[in-house]
Amino acid sequence: MKRLIDCAMKREPCDLVIRNARIFNVFTGTCEEGDIAVAEGRIVGIGKDYRAARVYDAAGATAIPGLIDAHIHVESSMLSPEAFASLAVPRGTTAIVADPHELVNVCGIEGAEYVAKAFSALGKDGVCPLDVHLQLPSCVPATPFETSGAILDGEETARELKRDLFFGLGEMMNFPAVLAGDSDVLAKLEAAEALRKPVDGHAPGVSGDAFNAYRCAGVLTDHESLSAAECREKVSRGMYVQIRCGSSVNNIKDAPAAIDAFNFRRYILCSDDKNAKDLSTRGHLDDALRRLVAAGLDARYAVAAATINIADCYRLRDTGAIAPRYFADIALVDDLEHFGVRAVFKRGVLVAEEGKPLFSAQERYLPAAVRSTVRVKPVTAESFRIEGHGGKFRAMEVRPYELYTSEVFLPAPKGEFNVKGTEYAKLAVVERHFATGNIGLGLVKGYGLRGGAIGISVAHDSHNLVLLGDDDAALARVVSLLEGVGGGMALVSGTEEDVFPLDIAGLMSSADADEVIRRTGEIAEKARRMGVKECYEPFMTLVFLSLAVIPKLKLTDRGLFDLEKYAFVPLEEV
Repeated sequence: MKRLIDCAMKREPCDLVIRNARIFNVFTGTCEEGDIAVAEGRIVGIGKDYRAARVYDAAGATAIPGLIDAHIHVESSMLSPEAFASLAVPRGTTAIVADPHELVNVCGIEGAEYVAKAFSALGKDGVCPLDVHLQLPSCVPATPFETSGAILDGEETARELKRDLFFGLGEMMNFPAVLAGDSDVLAKLEAAEALRKPVDGHAPGVSGDAFNAYRCAGVLTDHESLSAAECREKVSRGMYVQIRCGSSVNNIKDAPAAIDAFNFRRYILCSDDKNAKDLSTRGHLDDALRRLVAAGLDARYAVAAATINIADCYRLRDTGAIAPRYFADIALVDDLEHFGVRAVFKRGVLVAEEGKPLFSAQERYLPAAVRSTVRVKPVTAESFRIEGHGGKFRAMEVRPYELYTSEVFLPAPKGEFNVKGTEYAKLAVVERHFATGNIGLGLVKGYGLRGGAIGISVAHDSHNLVLLGDDDAALARVVSLLEGVGGGMALVSGTEEDVFPLDIAGLMSSADADEVIRRTGEIAEKARRMGVKECYEPFMTLVFLSLAVIPKLKLTDRGLFDLEKYAFVPLEEV
């Protein structure tokens, strides 16, 4: 403290001065021109005539606080934590609130420990370039209707939350159980409450009395608002609303209509899910800021939503602003419209410049707990045989560019149903954690794929193998390919086979970001050539067809599940 004061009073040289910056003030919404003085990793002053061991010329760039992602599943990038940081930090991101929901559903608590250790191993000049505030997943499994690799009940959640490893409780997506007063779910929420740790939410369309009840459970945030009106209602009941700008879903268009000069401090920015290609080409939170401003939101409100609002929401001390005593986490951007990031400082250390990381992200931490996680009972072509009895089959039709499905019916033959030459394909979910032999079978209308099969070991939320095809032998071969590489993306078309390993829990790759982007793009393009329609992303649409929390029909390893009936339903109605 004495040195901070001496540097602020200019009695002693600082460690760093960033000169000639246009400094955005999140407290007043104004900019001032001047220098930023840094000592001991903290900002000690804003003004002129500071002495320092190092000087960085901002050359008129606008200085904003380092960007914070209020809610992200790093696994959705398919990148290792190290590779993720190499793409996100140069885009101005200096902190994330990470929910390792996918990894923990596969590997249990060891999946969360892996994320924390992998990120903490990064560093430059003794400074980790990215703060990671780890949430303990609240829904493992997400539903009781599928087989996951782990189960975290209320008792274990309460025990784990006491560890410093966990910053808070991850998104409580099982809101029906909250509203019903389920004792095990409430035990998780009460444990977080007792420890004064934040709880993230997930409550699409929940309103009125039901939302009042959800807030009474202590849920602080929500990223699932479906309209501007829903955003306003949630804010009016004391919640922080997360504006989501992800690769699959975003509510950017709703934000300008919902945010005003009085309530803007209750909105926070998150990506939820961001794939490697988008991170590389579009950006991370800088992309969200550009899109928000282009949609008509005041740039001052947008920057606040990515910085000080998140710091206040999660009580991140001395974070989210460029002001004395605050940590020197700073992004230098071209302007408050395009947000082109020139340089990024973490605790006063230059960690990225001109789109390139200045820290090493080449070493990979890969413990045994996240390797070789695909264990399946042997399958054959017969495993995917569908027999009819003369009734009618129910099938799911995926809505274009959406995660929702509709239910359609078709006549069922008496005997084997061969989908070749029809507008239907077989969908299968194969349990891969304990080799139980569970296989859920269904039908999908209109996906377009012909002449083989594709499959992936990412299948929200329990991450069994999800497969699609019109050839039973090809489906069986895809399972074999995925098991052989410990999970990944696989394709069989005639005599052609291709597989890209996701060797980290069957969810992420230890390869560099460029390799992940190239290979996932190649295998997706091969699937596209098999006829997958443009309105569906060949593999990424597939991973949501097992997500039994989004209407209407979804398929798990235990069978077809109807969200509206909240029950399993048979493939054939006789």
